[in-house]
Amino acid sequence: MIISKTPYRISFFGGGSDYPEWYNKFGGEVISSTINKYLYISCRELPNFFDHKYRIVYSKVEEVKKITDIKHKVVRLALIKKKIKNNIEIHYDGDLPSRSGMGSSSSFVVGLLKALNAFNNIKSNKLSLAKESINFEQKILHETVGSQDQVACTYGGFNSIQFRGDNTFKVISLDKYQLFKNKLNENLVLLFTGQQRTAQKIAKRFIKKLNTTKKQEIKDILALVKVAKDLIFSSDYYAFGKLLDESWNLKKKLDQHITNTVLDDIYNKAKNSGAIGGKILGAGSGGFFLFYVPQDIKKFFLKK
Repeated sequence: MIISKTPYRISFFGGGSDYPEWYNKFGGEVISSTINKYLYISCRELPNFFDHKYRIVYSKVEEVKKITDIKHKVVRLALIKKKIKNNIEIHYDGDLPSRSGMGSSSSFVVGLLKALNAFNNIKSNKLSLAKESINFEQKILHETVGSQDQVACTYGGFNSIQFRGDNTFKVISLDKYQLFKNKLNENLVLLFTGQQRTAQKIAKRFIKKLNTTKKQEIKDILALVKVAKDLIFSSDYYAFGKLLDESWNLKKKLDQHITNTVLDDIYNKAKNSGAIGGKILGAGSGGFFLFYVPQDIKKFFLKK
């Protein structure tokens, strides 16, 4: 049996500049980190005494004789792409809910492609796996998604990821700033809003505006990346936390559906309970909030 273990991620700054529609013209950069929550994909060759050839287990169980009968689009197209001929069983398990802004869709793709590569006895390094995952989501699934999640989930760690105009990227590890990482981690809180959503539905609305009406917003969002890196270099984790608030206010300008009254109420309550900054993770409209809450008032904050 082959098991892949792929981390979820949190994105701090630069979201929106990682869409090829933007960075192929202007370049982009994000700051993100993977976390100690994971998505697991297991696969094995299915014995041939079953009536079915393919068994896919997720929130549903599919048992079919032909790949084309598999309803799970990602699995179906991945098996076709990888030219899987053997009978196969695939299981999916995750520590966090899907469609919640934690990069679960890309984590699933990265983990599935990694597992299928191993199933085919193909070795894949981080660079090739990240590129393959980006291409799979954007060109084969035809999803309106950025490129940061695939890179983050493949490389792991706390990174600055720079995107260039020729569909290439550079990963700059920030893991060496250990004091900053430890202090930041002590003051972060993940809060699930209870609302799940499909990211590409939100992204489609503002992608068309990236080069026109929303151009300045992305430039302003990118400007925060430089500020954030300076704060990391100087170990000013408190100011980094406050900067999240500015990032959230800019992000809301990209599309009216990124937030709603429920999310605004949660954010305002969090601020009134001691959070100095925060933002919705992923495309918005639901999922997880990330808040910076000073460690000494965390207990009070969580009780509220």
